[in-house]
Formats: sequence, structure tokens, C-alpha cells
Amino acid sequence: EELIEAQYSDRPHLRPVYDAIVRAAAGLGEVVVQARKTYVSLLTPRRTFARVQAATKNRVDLGLRLKGYEPGGRLQPSRIHESMQLQISLTSPEEVDAEVLSWLQKAYEQNS
Repeated sequence: EELIEAQYSDRPHLRPVYDAIVRAAAGLGEVVVQARKTYVSLLTPRRTFARVQAATKNRVDLGLRLKGYEPGGRLQPSRIHESMQLQISLTSPEEVDAEVLSWLQKAYEQNS
């Protein structure tokens, strides 16, 4: 919790975006949340399927480990990590909508 607090200490308005992503991920099945200094990994029992990173003062990036999908629409090429091929940039918790949940679920299922 201390690592997560530190990530959002200078951008508290983005913490609800992070919280919405983690709540959504928790509803997918067995998910482990591992906080690092600058990002949070979301893991299935097998491996990391997503990363959450406060990328700027106004944006949280959700990196997704998705194979077989190309960037388009909200899916952008990821700058988070080479294992996360795609990402969705979010600025408010309301943006964690059905489309984001669908992509998160696909990433979870591919990596379970």
C-alpha cells in the first residue's frame, strides 16, 4: 500500500482510476496485485497479464499482455514494458467501462 500511495501522492485525482482498474481485475478470477516502485502488476496464477502505471500527472496507462490484437481505437502500442504489447490510457474512473473490462478479461484469459 505504501508503494501505491507514493505513486499517486503527487496526483491524487488519478488514484480512483487505479482503484477502478484493480476492482475490475479482482472480479475476473484469481488475481494477485504486486506493487512496484513505479507501477503495479496484475497477475494470474501463471503470469502477469496487465500493468497499471501513473504515466503522467493526468493519465494512467493500463498495459495489457494481449497476443493477436493490433492497436486501434483505444488500444495503443504500449510504452510500459515489452511484454505488454498494448495499452489503454485513462484519465478518469468513468473510463474504466465495458470496453476496458472486455480487454482486461481477454488479457486475463490469455494469460491464465
